[in-house]
Amino acid sequence: MTFKQLEALYWIVQLGGFAQAAQKLHTSQSAVSKRVHELEQVFDTPLFDRSQRTARLTEKGEEMFLLARKLLRERDLAVEQFAKPEVIERRLRIGVTELTAMTWLPRLVALVQEHYPKVKLEPDVDGSLPLRDKLLADELDLILVPDAFADTRLRSKVVGQVDSAWMAKPGLVPAGTTRLHELARVPLLVQGDSSGTGRLYDAWLREQGIETTDAIVVSNLIALTSLTLSGFGASYLPRQCMAPLVSLGMLAVIDVEPALPPVPYVALYKGEVRSTLTSALIMLAQSCCDFSRAFQTAPA
Repeated sequence: MTFKQLEALYWIVQLGGFAQAAQKLHTSQSAVSKRVHELEQVFDTPLFDRSQRTARLTEKGEEMFLLARKLLRERDLAVEQFAKPEVIERRLRIGVTELTAMTWLPRLVALVQEHYPKVKLEPDVDGSLPLRDKLLADELDLILVPDAFADTRLRSKVVGQVDSAWMAKPGLVPAGTTRLHELARVPLLVQGDSSGTGRLYDAWLREQGIETTDAIVVSNLIALTSLTLSGFGASYLPRQCMAPLVSLGMLAVIDVEPALPPVPYVALYKGEVRSTLTSALIMLAQSCCDFSRAFQTAPA
């Protein structure tokens, strides 16, 4: 039994087919099939039900997949423990929100390339909820999202926070301090349930007695900003990141009481995963997490 054989089985199951696994492993489909066949010969048992059109595991195949996942993880941990950081070779699948991708993700990538030049990052930009689901399905190794999920299967480390403010097109809301219930008379633009920020602020607004059932739900941050600029309504946006638009007079910050609470951002990973590389990446994220400027390529 070899790690190449185990990798073939693992990625066929993870990606849903032999062709996808071959692409992931940078080899041919016939080579992947050969590795699976060799694994079946070692244990003299079929691992896939070949009467099906899709790659469906047999009962023994399910057991072998769980074993393969465990052994591959232990291999990666062993390599990380005994290898120097600069020679670790590994793919790390990381999920980030749109706001992270727009601000400090380039800095994080640069730091990983500096400290772990042979580690290949595979980023996935999506909403917090889809990223959480992908992490639980072992499609991602780590995600950086708002702290909106209480899940005992996941562990979290705080990496930073986002300070938000209500904003609108200048003139849409009268100047001066506005009570939250008064602001709710203006059309509100909010992020949906797929957004961690949206989930946190929706719960907070309900605590303040404000229902968002009539609000316009926009999951995409760029689209949300665009609609706010167009005067469709008031929205909560990252204060520092939007400061250039405010200084240009394109957006106005609304002084609302009570003020919006900050949104904590965390690194989430599965509880059974104990990887020194993952821990190192979390520390790098903590060192460069900065939502104040867009498209950061160098330290502030």
